[in-house]
Amino acid sequence: MDLGLQGKSALVTGASRGIGMATAESFAREGIAELHLAARSEEGLARVRDRLVAEYGVKAAIHPMDLGAADNVAELARRCPEVDILVNNAADSTPGPLDKLSDRDWRDSLDMKIFSYVALTREFYAHMKRRGGGVIVNDIGNSGENPDANYIVGTTGNAAMMAFTRGVGGRSLDEGVRVVGVNPGPVATDRMVKLMKRRALDWYGDEGRWEELFDKYPGKRPAQPGEVADLIVWLASPRAGYITGTIVTIDGGIASRGSII
Repeated sequence: MDLGLQGKSALVTGASRGIGMATAESFAREGIAELHLAARSEEGLARVRDRLVAEYGVKAAIHPMDLGAADNVAELARRCPEVDILVNNAADSTPGPLDKLSDRDWRDSLDMKIFSYVALTREFYAHMKRRGGGVIVNDIGNSGENPDANYIVGTTGNAAMMAFTRGVGGRSLDEGVRVVGVNPGPVATDRMVKLMKRRALDWYGDEGRWEELFDKYPGKRPAQPGEVADLIVWLASPRAGYITGTIVTIDGGIASRGSII
């Protein structure tokens, strides 16, 4: 299927690893003309850029920065204001229940999960509105629809971003812009291992038993980053041109089941 991405440009945040890296590769494989890759790790971004340029011939630029800082968000928008697609993906919430988390844990996590997504959306939405078109995809997380007391910061931030995505995306097509969200469940990334170890500690008293949790998942496995990435890229493409203000869940049925048990 031709996704119609030729001649388009995209900015992917959190692109040095995991879902962000897989999304950048999926865009490149589908023939996008230009990529902008943002994350904290300059070394990691450079590796991704060099591989994608070598394998797919895509034009790519990197932007190493901490998007939890408002000044960096403004700088990133200044560097690449003409992108057709923004994928908000850079976020990392501290796992754990309410009584184990400090105010700093909450603020650091929500600065990335809520405020960086909101600020980036505000900046790039304005440019897209001016041009009369564009797409914003928010990578959120299924705990926003399946509340989890042992991941209370993440579940709160994700629920907020679901509401934000629906609220903005419900009106955005009036101005030629689409805003959509993706809710992955467990995905085979370094970040997932950290969360799984925390859950194994909470459930079994031993973080070393984290792989036992796979037995509770549909299909006895997590999703692969490429499975989530391909969904993001399809939603960002003209093939999904009538989809806005909604969230697509990719979690093997966990949220619908209400549990991984």
